[in-house]
Amino acid sequence: MTINLKNFLNPKIKMAKMGEFQELQPIKGLEISSISADLYGDGRDDLTLFNFQEGANFAAIYTTSKITSASINWNLKIKKNFAKALLVNTKNANTFTGTKGAQGLKEVAHALSKVLTIRSSQSPKGISEVVKITDLLFASTGVIGEDFPYIKIKNRIPELVKKLKTETNKFVWFKAASAIMTTDVKPKLAYEECKIGNKSVKISGIAKGSGMIAPNMATMLSFIFTDANIPSVFLKAILRTVANTTFNAITVDGDTSTNDMVVIFSTGKAKNAKIYNVLDSNLQDFKKALHRLSLNLAKQIVADGEGAKKFITIEVVGARSISMAKKIGFSIANSPLFKTAVAGEDPNWGRIIMAIGKSKENIIPNKIQIKIGNQLIVDQSKVAKDYSEKKIKEYMKWDSINIEVNLNIGEADYTVYTCDFTHDYIDINADYRN
Repeated sequence: MTINLKNFLNPKIKMAKMGEFQELQPIKGLEISSISADLYGDGRDDLTLFNFQEGANFAAIYTTSKITSASINWNLKIKKNFAKALLVNTKNANTFTGTKGAQGLKEVAHALSKVLTIRSSQSPKGISEVVKITDLLFASTGVIGEDFPYIKIKNRIPELVKKLKTETNKFVWFKAASAIMTTDVKPKLAYEECKIGNKSVKISGIAKGSGMIAPNMATMLSFIFTDANIPSVFLKAILRTVANTTFNAITVDGDTSTNDMVVIFSTGKAKNAKIYNVLDSNLQDFKKALHRLSLNLAKQIVADGEGAKKFITIEVVGARSISMAKKIGFSIANSPLFKTAVAGEDPNWGRIIMAIGKSKENIIPNKIQIKIGNQLIVDQSKVAKDYSEKKIKEYMKWDSINIEVNLNIGEADYTVYTCDFTHDYIDINADYRN
């Protein structure tokens, strides 16, 4: 197994080192392969296949954008909750490509169905299963409006299937996470272990996302795999709850994509006791582990925000409701004035006050307290008594900045994760299609 270095040979970025990432373990029942269909024209990996030998339960959350890609449209038409494979391409979003894009995807589906069915018939176990096109899911990411390169993708499917790996070690996961990147600087991987009853369960996940990041869904792709045996209906409920404070708690630039999706697949190979209720106490450890993994991936997306130099955590506490806390948190996190101030290491807390006010939430101004780091900045509608501009300026040089807004009018809280805006964000997006 070799890593395709062309995934990283961009003179504007620093190449990621595999040693910096978690060691993801194989998920029984899952095979992975990543190759190049030369969609970028430079030979980097751009096509990834996740294959489930005996199928997998799945649950997905998709973008709330009113304009969606052909891949999202395809997935939404799949009424079953059991999948045989997921095919992911980068470079091309297959969005606003009309009937040609939809038909191209259908041709890819037929080609993949045929090759996987032939492979199944050649299984040493002597078990042959027909893989239908309705057993397949798709994800695309890249430029909107360009013709979907379905012929290039179709032509590479036999090789993609041939290279499927059952032993999905760190190299395989790293290669797959790298192959789904667009403007990302680093691949994003996370791993957790937990128990369901007395059975050990593994969870491995990858994600991509760097720009066009905003909640509902966070603009990104994330694929999570577990060997747990959990019905799709319960996976969906758990994923939705987890996403509320992870994938839907991040923003880079306030823009929501046409292609966002988070999917979790459950192969059932852990053979844990059957789950009959989403509130089953045996699921508690799994829920916590999935939340840790999802938050890990979500934070990696923010940290890799286009041109980002600083990771920002905004915690809003003392709100009347979670909704209020969330709205105020995102009002601050999506403010270009606030984000550029952080980029310039300027503790201009007036921009935080502005963002709180424009949220239009029914706050009480003289009760607001603001902290930057551990230092109280604002108290009772004025600068805090012990405020030190010098200390705050020193703190603003850190690469991780914490902001706390205490509304002091309730018990609810919500945390939003974002990053700064630098000139590099402009450069990356100005040159995106070049």
